[in-house]
Amino acid sequence: MPEASCDIGLIGLAVMGQNLVLNMNDHGFKVAVFNRTVSKVDDFIADEAKGTAVVGAHSVAELAALLKRPRRIMLMVKAGASVDETIATLLPYLEAGDIVIDGGNSLFTDSTRRARDLAGKGILFVGTGVSGGEEGARRGPSIMPGGNPAAWPHVKEIFQSIAAKVDDGTPCCDWVGEDGAGHYVKMVHNGIEYGDMQLICEAYDLLHRGLGLGADELHAVFTDWNKGELDSYLIEISSHIFASKDEDGTPLVDKILDTAGQKGTGKWTVISALDLGQPVTLIGESVFSRCLSALKDERVAASGVLKGPAEKTFSGDRTAFIESVRRALYCSKIISYAQGYMLLRATAKENGWNLNMGGIALMWRGGCIIRSRFLSKIKDAFETDPKLTNLLLDGFFSGVLNQYQEAWRQAVVSAIELGIPTPAFSTALAFYDGYRAGRLPANLLQAQRDYFGAHTYERVDKPRGEFFHTNWTGHGGRVSSTTYNV
Repeated sequence: MPEASCDIGLIGLAVMGQNLVLNMNDHGFKVAVFNRTVSKVDDFIADEAKGTAVVGAHSVAELAALLKRPRRIMLMVKAGASVDETIATLLPYLEAGDIVIDGGNSLFTDSTRRARDLAGKGILFVGTGVSGGEEGARRGPSIMPGGNPAAWPHVKEIFQSIAAKVDDGTPCCDWVGEDGAGHYVKMVHNGIEYGDMQLICEAYDLLHRGLGLGADELHAVFTDWNKGELDSYLIEISSHIFASKDEDGTPLVDKILDTAGQKGTGKWTVISALDLGQPVTLIGESVFSRCLSALKDERVAASGVLKGPAEKTFSGDRTAFIESVRRALYCSKIISYAQGYMLLRATAKENGWNLNMGGIALMWRGGCIIRSRFLSKIKDAFETDPKLTNLLLDGFFSGVLNQYQEAWRQAVVSAIELGIPTPAFSTALAFYDGYRAGRLPANLLQAQRDYFGAHTYERVDKPRGEFFHTNWTGHGGRVSSTTYNV
């Protein structure tokens, strides 16, 4: 029997798994590794992990035998059935108090089920979001653990050691909550990431097609933007992308086909928002924009049939236009995060999770894809008012929106005039105008529902909770539909 000398085991030696192992090794933790394709274990030990303390295992039984108790085993396998199958192969070799950690992009409801099922067997489950991509995993990711709280003291030191750190040394990792809370927060992070990327693409489209800026000019603009309010990882890498040249010396970005892929976390965020009745419109538009981009052949065919505006480039003050786009991007980003936090608040209430909203912003400050200067303002907002109902009501964010809204509107108007689609900019502005409206046209909508379906309505001159039905045609009866919300 091998000596039980390893601090943690990891199954799944794809890019993220390998880099997390090397990160743990750098921080003094002895790691045992296993992969379903066993040859990958030997390849990893002989190559990337050469000269480290990492130990290779050639079976699940050997992996379990290498681990100190309570055993801590992290899975970095494909979300879905593969996670359940891997857990099933582990169970015969585990004992009460051992800890299984799922570090993939699992659906939060799956993590809730696994936490409860394994608790019945005496096994502690952790479902943790890990963000930052390949580089983050190697040098310090954002880690968002949830699941069985009894597991946290046993994984805290490892996770907080390998996580990214903010300026004062605070790790971008803390306990999120029970059941699937960790994966839920990661899902919302990814949804916001979809929004951030779409917003940046719309800014790029306005400046490139609308203003005629080339890649080198875009590189200069985005580099400048990254020195101010928009300072973030995604703005930074966008500036680098614009500077990258293909083998023939032309901008590489111009050679890339305009069809976007997705792995599902953005879609999950939108589905959850619909289930909870939360108007997370910007992430929804970002998901649909990727879907539209995938219709490449249809779009090319339509471009020869459907006409747009005669003027295709902006002819006014170029500097002012660039600043309007920058402000529109910043305002829309605020809306996206406000919507994301509305969703977190709603799901916390629905599931009884005590989510630390400011702490989540801190976890996203470093290591992850959406890391930015902006997130410190969110943390400050919740520190000022832990019961803040919406980020838009915080003094800092409302101040920015009030100051920048005119430029934001001008950017959207210019996009309409130029025939350049800005679904995320536009839906963000529509949400802003809707959220600040004391009265919306839903009164007519309720009248329509009552007219054709006797669905009833409330009245402005009666207490909330009292419902009324009108016999609109004179031919209907007095019976109304039961009042309910889906």
